[in-house]
Amino acid sequence: MHSGLDPHHRATTPEPAAPQDHREHPGEGIAVVGIAALHPGARGPDAYWKQLTDPGAAPGGRPAGLDELDIDVADFGIPPAQAGALARMQLLMLQAARDCLADAGGAAGAPSADRTDVVVGVCGGLDRQYANALRVEGSRYAHELARAVAAPEFGGSARTGEQAADELRTALARRLGASPHDRVGEMASTIPARIASACKLRGRTLALEAADATSFHAIAHAVDTLRAHLSEAVLVVTGQREEGPYLPAALTAKGLLAGPAGAGGDDGFAPGVGEGTPSPAAGRGDGFTLGEGVGALLLKRLSTAVRDGDRIYATILGCALRHDARPGVFRYSVSARAHADAARAAHAACGVTAGSIGYVECAGGGIAAVDRAERAALDEVFADAAPGSVALGAVRERLGHTLAHAGLASVAKTALALYHRTLPPRAPTDGTEVRDTPFRRPATAEPWPAPAGGGPRRAAVTGSSLTGTLCHLVLQEHTPLAPARRTSRTRVAPQPIAVVGYGGRFGPAPDADAFWTGMLAGADRLGPLPERLLEREVYHRPGRLSLAHSYTDQGCALDVPEEPPPGLRIPPRRYAAMDPAQRVTLAVTAELLGRRGRHAPALDGTGLIAVGTNLGLGRERRTAAALALDRIETAVRSLPALAGLEPTEVATLLELLRERYVSEARVDAPEDLDGCLASGVAAVLAGEYRLAAVPVGIEAACASSLAALDVAVGRLRSGSADYALAGGVELPCNARDMVLCSALGLLSHERITPFDAAADGFTPGDGCALFLLKRYDDARRDGETVHALLRGIGASNDAKSLIAPDADGQVRAMRQAFAQTDFDPVDVDCLEAHGTGTRVGDRVETTAAARVYASPHRRAPLRIGSAKSFYGHTFAAAGAAGVLRALYALRTGVLPANAGLRTLSPDLELHRIPAVVPTGSAPWPGTPGRPRRAGVSSFGTGGINYHVLLEEHTRITTNGTA
Repeated sequence: MHSGLDPHHRATTPEPAAPQDHREHPGEGIAVVGIAALHPGARGPDAYWKQLTDPGAAPGGRPAGLDELDIDVADFGIPPAQAGALARMQLLMLQAARDCLADAGGAAGAPSADRTDVVVGVCGGLDRQYANALRVEGSRYAHELARAVAAPEFGGSARTGEQAADELRTALARRLGASPHDRVGEMASTIPARIASACKLRGRTLALEAADATSFHAIAHAVDTLRAHLSEAVLVVTGQREEGPYLPAALTAKGLLAGPAGAGGDDGFAPGVGEGTPSPAAGRGDGFTLGEGVGALLLKRLSTAVRDGDRIYATILGCALRHDARPGVFRYSVSARAHADAARAAHAACGVTAGSIGYVECAGGGIAAVDRAERAALDEVFADAAPGSVALGAVRERLGHTLAHAGLASVAKTALALYHRTLPPRAPTDGTEVRDTPFRRPATAEPWPAPAGGGPRRAAVTGSSLTGTLCHLVLQEHTPLAPARRTSRTRVAPQPIAVVGYGGRFGPAPDADAFWTGMLAGADRLGPLPERLLEREVYHRPGRLSLAHSYTDQGCALDVPEEPPPGLRIPPRRYAAMDPAQRVTLAVTAELLGRRGRHAPALDGTGLIAVGTNLGLGRERRTAAALALDRIETAVRSLPALAGLEPTEVATLLELLRERYVSEARVDAPEDLDGCLASGVAAVLAGEYRLAAVPVGIEAACASSLAALDVAVGRLRSGSADYALAGGVELPCNARDMVLCSALGLLSHERITPFDAAADGFTPGDGCALFLLKRYDDARRDGETVHALLRGIGASNDAKSLIAPDADGQVRAMRQAFAQTDFDPVDVDCLEAHGTGTRVGDRVETTAAARVYASPHRRAPLRIGSAKSFYGHTFAAAGAAGVLRALYALRTGVLPANAGLRTLSPDLELHRIPAVVPTGSAPWPGTPGRPRRAGVSSFGTGGINYHVLLEEHTRITTNGTA
């Protein structure tokens, strides 16, 4: 009985069932009930299938792009004021989402809006991120321009220089676009949020990136949430387009692109495997061609799809993700054994044999050494299959390599092949590589015969990532021979997830213990940002809103490590190429592992590293801006203030500015791409610490950390991972974030003060926290020190405004978390709130908390607090900061204070819960007969809501687990 819930809740909204552990038996098949395809020359599943099977659509040269597709923003209810701030990818994905839902529209029963998730996958920066970065960097260039023009050799004056600088800022704003909504419009997580809003879907929303494995991660997460009955349907949308010169330049430097500038000889090594520069040998056809494409899948449990009368293209039986961990620069795995292990894991997970599979779609990029390893693995796995019984396919032959979209494009192709019972053709070949093997390459589309031994047609999709991840999926046709398998499910709380390690670094606190000590001291750590992070003369204009300046200089910055943690041998050039977020995360991981001690249990088995982060890292944006310096120079040549200069004088001026304008334009070594990939934050941990853990970067705006925890918990509860390292990192104390957030008026003019009557916004802070997780039974078996238990995690989307908070959405996330537990909200003593420090945000949050946590049976008021009052708003790391603070409170039995609170806001109505906001630390007495418990909330731009329930680890832990 959940006495703290709204008494009308169960009468109006079915409570979601608790997630279950499916490790002992294959999980229910996941039905593909909708497909969208936006590819050059093909829109829709029918056109896509024709493109894949029509001989006239043979590949040749570089595939065309997606710019010709006309999309009207008004169709999606986007206000005109926000339209210019949107990334092009956002519009393409909105269209793909709508197309996919329309494709599934013949269903008798539409999915429940409250329980339909949106998961988006992208790789690399988006065009608006690059434009905003260039515009902000342009202010620094304009500052140097003013100084140069005022010099005697150009016959100018200080006034002329300032005039030229102002004209340049205006010109860049006009050419690149400038809007108060730029910070929201450029975010990758705004894409699923916008889809949720436009389509009125209120389930989980998140964006993720894992290089070439992005699509596979998105599908695997969807499978986890569907099988756990946390969702009724999941809309997976992935895409890749060329957003600018950065990604091709970085891939070329890594030796992966085909062509004279590419790399990779037929020498047994994948390009980028070595630490040196690859040899240019692309003339032999090695390397891939970048392609563009956007697509979507609508997924349901098979039993739900059959119940709803859906048209079912195919079912996903199983998905395995594995990681070949090696230190050094990121590179594709060339281990045939690792590829084979991933395939066998997928087959075992769904209880099928390789002999029952008649088609294999290879999603990889076309690197010779990787293709050889993949083929050797398939030869081994399919060794008992009859000669020529397995057809091979490769969608990249038609589309080029679409990176983030490659896996979904391959799954969609395979689902269509199963649906049409047709084997798609391959590009012409002499066939020598498949002669006398189980494999063949159909030259034309041909009927797919039924298996000789009966049963449904089956197919596999295999792929790999340049970060070392290996992927394998198994699909099956839907026929009366393959009905939906309904499993009996007992509604019980799932096994708790044990927190067996932690680490953190926030502002001036170099580790997690110092973070907690700062909380107990009672004073915030906010203050003026150092000049190296915010050049005041360039970017600071106090007192007024501006598109080019910040009205505040307050923050809570941390010092980025200048050397790798002890014991890691990372070459100086590679370490220098790492984004600061990667360096900080390496240091926090070293702290976490060091705290476990030398004799801690080894991290064996299959792992996951999920790091909440901004999917457009700062280093990538700065480098991309530097590569586009010619766009600034073009604007300079047409400035009216310089009309009196001769062309030779302007050329001399531009040359001088190039010398003064220090940038990070260098993209000429294999490690340069590594330092700019968001998933590289996780991948560098897997590689340097030799963890067989699949890396992924996750963005859910300010809820990114808890979204990462959610993905990790899903993988653990499904049995797909044996351990997980999850948390978040972001360093928003920089000129770009300060300017963009200030333009929308999000920053406090003084400092963040959650729940105070004078609250007027947030103060940014740098931070990172990571947690090592295991299933509780495994943690006890391994002799781990258990610091706390994660009992439940819920998520939702408001499906309303992208900026204004909504109590209903927050309540849905909280209730979903409690649906996974065997205790009531009244049994939770402490709520670590999101606490953004705006009166509206704080009021809505406490209103939502009252609807779930209010009870006349509370023995003591609910204690509400926020780590932001001490270390500022750490964006993607905000939820991790809240979890870390709650973890220490549970472990020490101390409820920490909140800093800066002078006058409690009268809007909060805490008496309804009842609740208090402590202004001093105090003992946490606990309640006899039960462990201490805490809730942690995190909400993100776009209406993204997450709620986590933590429990003290004691011998009175319920559910029979202690």
